[in-house]
Amino acid sequence: MVTPGNVLADVGTDHGYVPISLVQRKKIPRAIAMDINKGPLKRACEHIAEFQLEEFIETRLSDGVKKLEVGEVDSILIAGMGGELVIHILSGGMEVCRNVKELILQPQSELEKVRQFLRENKFKIVDEDMVIEDGKYYPMMKVVPVEEDEFWGNIPEEAIRACDMYGPMLLKNGNPSLRKFLVKQHKQLEKILKELEKQPESKKIAKRKQEVLEEISLNESAYTILGAIKNAGI
Repeated sequence: MVTPGNVLADVGTDHGYVPISLVQRKKIPRAIAMDINKGPLKRACEHIAEFQLEEFIETRLSDGVKKLEVGEVDSILIAGMGGELVIHILSGGMEVCRNVKELILQPQSELEKVRQFLRENKFKIVDEDMVIEDGKYYPMMKVVPVEEDEFWGNIPEEAIRACDMYGPMLLKNGNPSLRKFLVKQHKQLEKILKELEKQPESKKIAKRKQEVLEEISLNESAYTILGAIKNAGI
C-alpha cells in the first residue's frame, strides 16, 4: 500500500524488515525506522547493516512520531500493534500525521475504535485489504488526511457501525478474505449465544446475550452488503 517513490517512516519498526524490503525492491528511495525501545532498534540497525542499506535507512529512537519533523516523510507506517496504541500514536502526533501524503495502518485489535477515530478526526480510508495467515486475519488500510469527508453524511447509523467494524473499503470491494472472516465470526457468535442460553438467567447473562445479538446483527448486515456487491458484479 505504500506509494512508490515516497519517503517512509516506519513507526514501531521492530527488526526493520519492512523498510529493508521496500528499499531492496526499490519501491521507496529511503526510510526512517523508528522504535520506542532500544533493543528492537539495535536489531534493526544490525539488519540494515547486514544488507548494506545504512545510506538509505536511518534509525531513530522515538515514542511514536515525536522525533519526526513535519514534512520529513511522505508516508507513515504504523503496523503490528494494538488499536489503542495506534490511536495513541496518531493523537500524540496529529500535526505530523496530518501533514503526510498517506498513512498505512495495520492495527491488531479494536479496529472499530481505530476506524471511528479516523472518521471523527478527518482521515479518509482510501484503500483496505485483508490477508489470512495461519488462520488469523490481518486487515490493513491506507488513510489520507482530508478537510472534509462528505461520504458519511448520507449513510444510515447501522451502516456506519458496520463500516467501522468491518471496513468501508473491504465491504465496498467485496473482499474475499472478509467474506471468510464473517462466516467464521457468525459461527463463533452463534455458538456463544447457544452457550449463554444454557446459563441461568441473570442481569449479566441478559446483557451479554444482547451484546452478542447486536454483533450477529452487524455481522449479517455486513454480509448483506457484501452479497449485494457480489450480485451487482462490482
